[in-house]
Amino acid sequence: SSGNITFGKGRGKFQILPFSWQQQINSHHPFGWNDGPMISAKGYQTMISGGLFLKYGPLSIQLRPEYVHAQNSVFESYGDQRNDNELVRYYTNQYNTIDNPERYGSHSYSKIDWGQSSIRVTVGPASFGLSNENIWWGPGIKNSLMLSNNASGFKHLTLNTVRPVKTAIGSFEGQILGGRLESSGFPPLEKTQLSNGASAYFPPRDDWRYLAGLNINYQPKWLPGLFLGFTRTFMSYGGDLDGLADYIPFFVPFQKAKIGDGAGDDGDARDQRTSLYARWIFPRAHAEVYFEYGLNDNSYDLRDFIGSPDHSRTYLLGLRKLIPLKGKTDEFIQFSGEITQMSQTIDGLLLRDASSFYYHGEVRQGYTHNGEVLGAGSGTGGNLQSFEVSWIKGFKKLGLSFDRLEHNRDFYDSSGFATAKGGSRSWVDFAFAAVGEWNYKNLLFNAKLQGIKSLNYQWRQKDFTDSQYYIPHNTVYNFQGQLGVTYRF
Repeated sequence: SSGNITFGKGRGKFQILPFSWQQQINSHHPFGWNDGPMISAKGYQTMISGGLFLKYGPLSIQLRPEYVHAQNSVFESYGDQRNDNELVRYYTNQYNTIDNPERYGSHSYSKIDWGQSSIRVTVGPASFGLSNENIWWGPGIKNSLMLSNNASGFKHLTLNTVRPVKTAIGSFEGQILGGRLESSGFPPLEKTQLSNGASAYFPPRDDWRYLAGLNINYQPKWLPGLFLGFTRTFMSYGGDLDGLADYIPFFVPFQKAKIGDGAGDDGDARDQRTSLYARWIFPRAHAEVYFEYGLNDNSYDLRDFIGSPDHSRTYLLGLRKLIPLKGKTDEFIQFSGEITQMSQTIDGLLLRDASSFYYHGEVRQGYTHNGEVLGAGSGTGGNLQSFEVSWIKGFKKLGLSFDRLEHNRDFYDSSGFATAKGGSRSWVDFAFAAVGEWNYKNLLFNAKLQGIKSLNYQWRQKDFTDSQYYIPHNTVYNFQGQLGVTYRF
């Protein structure tokens, strides 16, 4: 490639990284996820990235900043024409406990950050460094419960493998990280006061947050194609860190009975989450299946877990299948499906409050960075079912996709919407899209044209009547377009 230069008798390498320009537009209201530093916004939005890579011996430096500009147009908000009770429900039941703004201020939004930049020392299979890169943990494709590219990258120290480490019982991969998370600086709604002037919004503690994370992946020697994984994260305020155990808290017991002399609380103001995942690849069948199961509230003991394994749970499961086209070289029809269930069960909502998966009370910004969830883009309490069929050949792809997204079911259930024929009030999106990727010489194009039908947008019922269950005139339509081009040097 013309973008690569070697020097120092092969010990050094200089490379111009791909230049990428991504664009998207939402016609009616914000929609979309897994777009990194792009924000939840209506109107036009663009992201530009590019950079350089330099390596000499074990040392490598990657500089790849990202710039985002969003029109951030005004749209119909949850707070518009709401009474005080509805506003109090919004803030009390959900959004005083998570930094997840509906709109990033009242003007256009621009930001440049370090993007996918890093500096590392790599020796053998191990790499240690300082990074701002996005991290994806787990087997999910549309979503990941713990870490994904839904939010922008955050500054972190990382110790990770760069290739599997082979042992007598199989291969292992892993990562330990400690990172700094920042707040968005915006309230959940632009409307923060009740009609009497009292504030419905109570800002969280003004402090950065520390995230400690662990991911271990194991491939058993005796079961080729099977991958088993475990993740655990701890989040606390930076001002509360005191000693090595706060920076590396992974040895805290899972069972509350073993913490604080059986009280279940060690006195540290921090939130934790954990997940187990598996992926099984069947090369001859050109297929794979995978799942991830997460918890945000530890059981008291083993008996408690066996009795209520669904307490505070979320899960993700999916499959992919490639069907080779006869007489064609490396051409396939791909079928894929994935289900993400983030909403809590009755046990987590009514019997023992587990809150939503991405907030848990101790750290009131929730599991977010710059106002966006670090894990599943379907959001806290959101449930997503995705299906896609596509033609694939190398870098080329043409397909059709369907998504059903139920917005924040936990808020819906905890806010009283499910009463008085409220069962017809769930905010559900049906999204149909044509997707494509195409390469030509050094260029790689991507596009997505998506129509979204939103039932009961913002959980509204504009013409409610007791005489019928499904209330008409509560549907809005949105168009989302995505277009991008990447030049590979």
